[in-house]
Amino acid sequence: MVQSEEFEPYEVAKQLYPDLPQGFPYDNFDLEELILPPGDDMGIKSDDDDVRDEDVQTQSGFGSCIVIQNLPKAPEEKYEKLMGVVRTIASKLGDVRENGIFMPLDDATKTTKGFAFVEMARKEDADAALSDERFVNGYQLDKNHKLTLSRFDDFDKYAKVPDEYAPPEPVAYKQPENLHSWLADKLGRDQYVMRHGDNTMVCYNDGKRSRAEVAYQREYWTESFVQWSPQGTMLATMHRQGMAIWGGPTFTRINRFGHQNVRLIDFSPNEKYILSYTSHEPVSARDSFHVLINVWDVRSGKLLRKFEGPVDEYAVGSSAGPNGALKWPVFKWAGGRDDLYFARLGRGKISIFECPSMALLGKESLKLDGVQDFEWSPVEPVLAAYSAEQGNQPARIVLIKVPEKTEMRQKNMLNVSDVKLYWHPQGTYLAVKVEAWTKTKKSTITSFQIFCVKDKDVPLEVFELKNNKERVLNFAWEPKGHRFAVVHGDGPRPNISFFSMRDDKGRLGVRELKMLESRACNAISWSPQGRIIVLAGLKNFNGQLEFFNVDEMETMLTAEHFMATDVEWDPTGRYVATVVSHVQQMENGIKMWSFGGRELYSSQKDKLYQFSWRPRMPSLLPPEKEAEITKNLKQYSKRYDEEDEQLLQQADADVLQERQRALDEWKAYLESRRNYAALQLDFKRELYGPRFAEKEYTIQKVMVEQVVEQKEEPYSTK
Repeated sequence: MVQSEEFEPYEVAKQLYPDLPQGFPYDNFDLEELILPPGDDMGIKSDDDDVRDEDVQTQSGFGSCIVIQNLPKAPEEKYEKLMGVVRTIASKLGDVRENGIFMPLDDATKTTKGFAFVEMARKEDADAALSDERFVNGYQLDKNHKLTLSRFDDFDKYAKVPDEYAPPEPVAYKQPENLHSWLADKLGRDQYVMRHGDNTMVCYNDGKRSRAEVAYQREYWTESFVQWSPQGTMLATMHRQGMAIWGGPTFTRINRFGHQNVRLIDFSPNEKYILSYTSHEPVSARDSFHVLINVWDVRSGKLLRKFEGPVDEYAVGSSAGPNGALKWPVFKWAGGRDDLYFARLGRGKISIFECPSMALLGKESLKLDGVQDFEWSPVEPVLAAYSAEQGNQPARIVLIKVPEKTEMRQKNMLNVSDVKLYWHPQGTYLAVKVEAWTKTKKSTITSFQIFCVKDKDVPLEVFELKNNKERVLNFAWEPKGHRFAVVHGDGPRPNISFFSMRDDKGRLGVRELKMLESRACNAISWSPQGRIIVLAGLKNFNGQLEFFNVDEMETMLTAEHFMATDVEWDPTGRYVATVVSHVQQMENGIKMWSFGGRELYSSQKDKLYQFSWRPRMPSLLPPEKEAEITKNLKQYSKRYDEEDEQLLQQADADVLQERQRALDEWKAYLESRRNYAALQLDFKRELYGPRFAEKEYTIQKVMVEQVVEQKEEPYSTK
């Protein structure tokens, strides 16, 4: 029997790792000191402390296995024939593992049991099969058998449900914060969010006093980006585990949604639902990228539906980016005051889903051969779709009313090269920019087909620019009104033309109002209230800005924000911000302007990744009341002019008060150091003695002669 020799592990570690610094590993250190007392979190609150135990679910290891139910109960001699049918059905579900289909046989009756197990290649394939539209509502095999799919893990989960119902313990009600508190600001200020470096800050724009006031800021709040909800009620942050939404005066967390490695999100217009997106790398060379899109209920945090499958199924038509990538958003929400429908583009179809069931509208997709793009009206469930030419069938624009799926109007076109759809923000018009090939097929002609959706029988107006071969660089509707702007031209300085859909008497007809020639402009941005437009030369045009009044057809002011990359109007149309984002390596920051082009203040922020105004809820006033207020604005503005004057006086008083406070602090500091200075003086007097009275330095003038060069030459008297 060999007796083991005792040894000190730390001494052995020192011999094995002689080059490590002194104190490693744990030299003269008691590891037990690191063990915290039970329940002691050292005062550090974790966001995961409130995770309920029931939220953590485990799988039995059969996540890729699904069960096909309601199969015919066939005798043993027809087993192989039925197995062939099951293999055919399984092939429609996705990639199946080799020998991955098992259909049990009853030993007593020698007949099949009416179900079969199918093991998919991956768990993602099983998830996609369970959400397949062909099987969600049952697959009709024959007159008497409608097949359904289930996950194998679900049987074990449901078997564990207790037989007797136990009511859950009631949770104490906690009064939530007011999610609309920012709208009650006494000064009527709007908020914006800036993300720079590792910091995210929400600020009030105090334009009257030419400054920004921080309402809330936090470091490491998000891992990628933040996003306001469409009505500004919530702010979403992104994390590896999923996304969270925040709101209220102190931005407390309202809810969170578990979606691993989430990349993009999209709210429904009325904030009832939120979509989250991620993609999965292919497992093998034969596989392709898989996408996963979850639909969540915002208030409850419940997962309502999953959409999953190869990226090829979703990257169709206008949803397809370069190199087979996916353009976001994949699903588009219908307009209106209720989140009723959302839809996505498919091959030769548009799949429309209704809420809150998340089921396919009418249990079938809308068939449109060659469909390439579609857009919802911003105010009602009306859908505009574009179908490309196929064989002898011309290209087509069609307006469809949902849920009836009836055509309101259509337009056929030939030799189409490209089409873009532009809805008016109020849903009044739909502009379709059509680029059509010439007879030689070497160039294109641009025209606009404008559907007047609110007029009887949806009349169509067609117009072209004077030079219809010019490139159209940009198109934008005036948010409130009947005008639109077009940026066009082939040179480095394009032209901007303004048009109206109505004449002075309100009669329908496109007419040109004015053309501005040769402008340093590559972006146009209308004020949310209309009337004012910013003609911006961003990036390559070095931030040239022109504030233009469309009512008077005159330039109010020109300015410059060097290297500007974006122009952002606030929701009220009173202020506009120009941004230099991290796309540019230098001069990152913002400048705030009045709607007339007067610079109010600027803020420099290194690594400015994001700037976004907080949206406002839509007005509850009818258009007639808004028009009346606009007409009588001077009558209402008198009281606010007085308040603005008081604000300016208060701003001056605040500046004087701040200066006085700083002066008082300085005097108090001097007084607090007076005794110390006296002691220092006495110490120096004692240290230097008689020489203390001498000055610290003396100045003496010294003249120095220096021979720079000496040279001997013969002297001649001649």
